[in-house]
Amino acid sequence: MTKSIIVEFSLSDVLPRSFYDRSPLIVGREIIGKKLIRTFENGKELSGTIVEAEAYGGNRDPASHSFRGKTRRNEVMFGEAGHAYVYFTYGFHYCLNFVTSSKFGKASAILIRAAEPLTGINFMERQRKTTLITQLASGPGKLCQAFGIDKSQNGIDITRTDSAIRVESSDLNLRVSTSKRIGIRVAIDRRWRFFSTSSPHVSGGPSSKVRGIRES
Repeated sequence: MTKSIIVEFSLSDVLPRSFYDRSPLIVGREIIGKKLIRTFENGKELSGTIVEAEAYGGNRDPASHSFRGKTRRNEVMFGEAGHAYVYFTYGFHYCLNFVTSSKFGKASAILIRAAEPLTGINFMERQRKTTLITQLASGPGKLCQAFGIDKSQNGIDITRTDSAIRVESSDLNLRVSTSKRIGIRVAIDRRWRFFSTSSPHVSGGPSSKVRGIRES
């Protein structure tokens, strides 16, 4: 069993490196309910509550990008915890990940799968070409499109208060459920997907409720 480590922070604080420098199983669970912030060079800011994430265990996890070793694509995963790993997949969308502790599995990370939009919703609607709020960021590709995230943010330090991508603490206390991860072909038995039990913004919407969830 993975032992939790208490990380102290104040509300509205950017999460410190110590938050990410833990097992992805702990970070993936505890990041649910936290506030994702995306800031552009012109000062425009978007935000949303993280409602879904998945853990990937590096060299201990055959579903992880880093399982077979370091490459030019995944080299950020082998670095310091608290950095963004952004990759392009399926030829048309990006995925946002945060690097976690190397002590759990070398080059581990969490994938941010979904968020509930809070501010900058008009921008997100234009990016996503829809006004249906539950479709703006309800999946890893949708989230990156809505928040204007691409490879130019790969490797940035998300623990900096002036970072283009960062996560702030929150007083939300969401009930978190777990299930098997989505869209992978190996290590499919691991219940390393964490999501808000009641949120309509998780990927798959109501259908996610039938994917063998377990409340915790």
